[in-house]
Amino acid sequence: MEIWLNQSSTDDFVLLGIFSHGPTDLVLFSAVMIVFTVALCGNILIFLIYVDPRLHIPMYFFLSQLSLMDLMLICDIVPKMAVNFLSGKKSISFVGCGIQTGFFISLVGSEGLLLGLMAYDHYVAITHPLHYPILMSQRICLQIVGSSWAFGIIDGFTQMVVVMTFPYCGLREVDHFFYEMLSLLKLACVDTSILENLVLVCCVIMLFLPFSIIMDFCAHILKAVLHMRSAQAGKKALATCSSHLTAVSLFYGAAMFIYLRPRHYQAPSHDKVVSIFYMVLTPMLNPLIHSPEEGAGLL
Repeated sequence: MEIWLNQSSTDDFVLLGIFSHGPTDLVLFSAVMIVFTVALCGNILIFLIYVDPRLHIPMYFFLSQLSLMDLMLICDIVPKMAVNFLSGKKSISFVGCGIQTGFFISLVGSEGLLLGLMAYDHYVAITHPLHYPILMSQRICLQIVGSSWAFGIIDGFTQMVVVMTFPYCGLREVDHFFYEMLSLLKLACVDTSILENLVLVCCVIMLFLPFSIIMDFCAHILKAVLHMRSAQAGKKALATCSSHLTAVSLFYGAAMFIYLRPRHYQAPSHDKVVSIFYMVLTPMLNPLIHSPEEGAGLL
């Protein structure tokens, strides 16, 4: 039975989710939970780098912050998805919806910027090793991390407030497994085309600009590697750069696929699958991609 809701009667939203209760979906749900558990353990174990003095370098300070962002991201999304699937209760309050949306935008924005700034750390370590302690001092590292968190939080809070000011009516069913902003805007009672276009412009800037800067740093690193006299040092530097580039490609590639596709190519089913990829699989792979051996050998 369809229940039509309006702003005055209830504030609850309903998530349609990504899984049904068929045998295949049960297997897929189990696989997602296994990946979630591995991602959770892997990112928690990253903080053990503080025990090893050899790893007290900026790269692993940044990696610990990246792991913290990944932990908060998967804990913001996956537990609620699992509870909805197992209990069959898929509703959430309007305030809860806004909070999840705000956290998601904040964490994704912070992680995207931090990945870009980590490329600068690799660039300095490889091309200016003698000046590295000065160019990447503790104060500068704290500024880099602080700016990443601040940017994400401001962006997330701003978009959360905007989304929560719109009136929502009709059947409040969000065709996703979490409360993603563009999916929510489809349920608004007013024209949101201006905001959607603004979000598109912001995504172009926030995705292409950092990705272009990262590619530029990688090009300079590759040039420096080709001029290195030590083949072993060049190999280690190239391995570190390629590892970071892999993490960047996974994160930015998935985000670009979701937010920068032409609208007539967009489909909720595709967005759900890719979202699972970069919100669960990528956090699991980040600790493996940035292995301590590569970081310790960089300097």
